[in-house]
Amino acid sequence: MPVFAYKASDKRGNITEGTMDARDQGLVIRALQDRALFPLNVEAYVPKKGLSLEISLKQLTGRIRQRDVLATTQQLSTLINAGVPLDKALGITIDTTDRDRFRRVLENVRKSVQGGNSFADSLAKYPRVFSKLYVNMARAGERGGVLESVMSRIVGFIESSQQMRDHIISSMIYPLLLVVAGGVAVIILLMFVIPRFAMIFEDMGQALPLPTQMLMSFSDLVAQYWWAILAAAVAAFIAIRQALKNDKNALAFDRLKLRTPVLGSLLQKIEVARFARTLGTLIQNGVPIIQALRIVKDIISNRVIADALSRAARDANGIGKGKGARDIISSITKGKGISKPLAESGVFPVLAVSMVTIGEESGQLEQMLEKVADIYELEVKNALKRLISMLEPMMILIMGLVVGFIVISMLMAVFSINNIAM
Repeated sequence: MPVFAYKASDKRGNITEGTMDARDQGLVIRALQDRALFPLNVEAYVPKKGLSLEISLKQLTGRIRQRDVLATTQQLSTLINAGVPLDKALGITIDTTDRDRFRRVLENVRKSVQGGNSFADSLAKYPRVFSKLYVNMARAGERGGVLESVMSRIVGFIESSQQMRDHIISSMIYPLLLVVAGGVAVIILLMFVIPRFAMIFEDMGQALPLPTQMLMSFSDLVAQYWWAILAAAVAAFIAIRQALKNDKNALAFDRLKLRTPVLGSLLQKIEVARFARTLGTLIQNGVPIIQALRIVKDIISNRVIADALSRAARDANGIGKGKGARDIISSITKGKGISKPLAESGVFPVLAVSMVTIGEESGQLEQMLEKVADIYELEVKNALKRLISMLEPMMILIMGLVVGFIVISMLMAVFSINNIAM
């Protein structure tokens, strides 16, 4: 029977660690709950054998990942919902964190809270760790006295975002491997294999077929001037990055990406799903809609869509200012709202704009935004599947043509040896 290692806390905040035999994690969690313990971490037990490579790597990198923030937020949510005071919950979370850099951040947050600062203000001191969305949701929860429910929603949002990110990354791994493997194979042929054949053909003094001559010339160029090619590529990359720092260039490039066939539609759906999920989550947790739109604008990577959100925020500004989210939504339905500027931008799909309009008219904007996010996240997954199904055969075909040209060129040169006068 599998063995699971667990960390759990009681109502006083005392940490308990141990192992338990069970068929799955769910049975371990239920057993701990039956003992009035709150599970913090349950995972398959792996006996320690000295210093593990994994621990060494963690200590070397020390990078604070989104997964670390998610795990910490899950623990805080569990403890706060169980009635554990915030500073005590932070202390327990610090004890269970195995990354030194993140532990120091949490310790500073705890000290700030103990010093009389709000939880949100303490988190805001570390913008690279805790996003604006995280901080503003925590602030809304503190002000409304519902921090425990807000933390649960933050967990749900981070999990949803992480799943979408993981799905996109995992979908692109195989095509990238094809490109890298094919590129390495072609470089090896051009720089090491073909030059050896070139020496043999030169010694024979025989005129080579045109495809072989073209291949030899290109191979010679790569072998002798690879450093110049690499330097030119790096210089081009730097030049493009510098050019994109200009707002006009960046806006034009983002507009071009949205107009690109297939890829543009996919990028649009990704941004719309991110916009809807974030805005809906913020409004549900009591963040004023004007402030929520500005936060969403900052997390949208495409500037064309971000500009549309800026216009929506300007049009909504002053309507219901200082009121709660529901009152603001009610006020916006009497005026221009956010759906009209979104429609006028021309970058939001008709379905998304229509659902936002319905949400405004019915006073259920946050619920409709959640539905928009669900729809477009599903469409992103389906679009990725279709894109990958197209990319894989195309990449295989392209690499096959390149390698085939190289092989045929070499074979033509070998067959031409028969024409040498003996």
